Amino acid sequence: MNSPSSPAARALSVVGRRMGAVRTDWRAHWLSYLPTVAFVVLATIAAVSSPDFLSEGNLSNLFRQIVTNGLISLGMLTVILSGGIDLSVGATVALAGIVGAGLLNVLPWPLAVPLAVAVATIAGSVNGVLVAGFRLPPFVATLATMSAIRGFVYVVSETPITPTESSFREIVASSVGPVPTVAIFMIGCFLVVSLFLSRTTMGRAIYAVGGNEEAVRLAGINVRAHVMLVYLISGFFAGIAGVILTSRVGIAQPSMGAGFELNGIAACVIGGAALSGGVGSVRGTFAGVLLLGLISNLLNMYNVQAYYQQIFMGALIVLAVLARRKEG
Repeated sequence: MNSPSSPAARALSVVGRRMGAVRTDWRAHWLSYLPTVAFVVLATIAAVSSPDFLSEGNLSNLFRQIVTNGLISLGMLTVILSGGIDLSVGATVALAGIVGAGLLNVLPWPLAVPLAVAVATIAGSVNGVLVAGFRLPPFVATLATMSAIRGFVYVVSETPITPTESSFREIVASSVGPVPTVAIFMIGCFLVVSLFLSRTTMGRAIYAVGGNEEAVRLAGINVRAHVMLVYLISGFFAGIAGVILTSRVGIAQPSMGAGFELNGIAACVIGGAALSGGVGSVRGTFAGVLLLGLISNLLNMYNVQAYYQQIFMGALIVLAVLARRKEG
């Protein structure tokens, strides 16, 4: 355990002060609330303009829609905080979905679901080995694994798989009032990761690695272990997202998850995460997930073609980056 005067402790203290400086900067402080304000404004406009928006059915649908992107974004945040990127999460969602659907046809869900998530976590560990062990750039490493995993998914099954196990689907479909059970689970995951990043030495070290990797290495912190950890976390949450999505829609397709990595990156960036690493928060990412989910929900309500969502997403990313380009 690091003593208060150890190099590692001093490095974490420096990063902590840097994080505090970012939080106390008035411009950064107000910008951090921008996604939440945008969500409230859009939700108010939607509630006034459409009586269906506040209906229990639509709210339940909104909550269900954000679960997949929420879990992916949560894993993506940890990677971005370390200064990396994970382009393979969409393919990992498909991997977990196909494996999970196949296992749910032969095993009870308490066994099938953990196995499917474990496979996705192993896929994440491959990214960790390539980035931390072989020092490949994260973009190149995860781009390669994205292609390899997607190809492997098609090798496993070229056709969709429909899981026949019904009990897990009932759990995914259950609700507490208008709030689906899976949404409550997602919120619990956000709380756990928030505590991990803010209250533990390993969590603060992830911020430190993204802030100044060389200084952290010289301070005696195991950079490779922390980089490996964030890719494991990303694969883990992508696996859970894939299994939940498969059970929610009732079918797993090899093509599922395409483009999900962009949604995850968008939620993190809109929520204030810096792609250079070291800056970002769970609260901001959650606000980004809500905002993107609301936009998608509104487009569906007003029968706008789905590809307009990509236009809005691209514009939001550009605006978020431009608004924060003078930070730090």
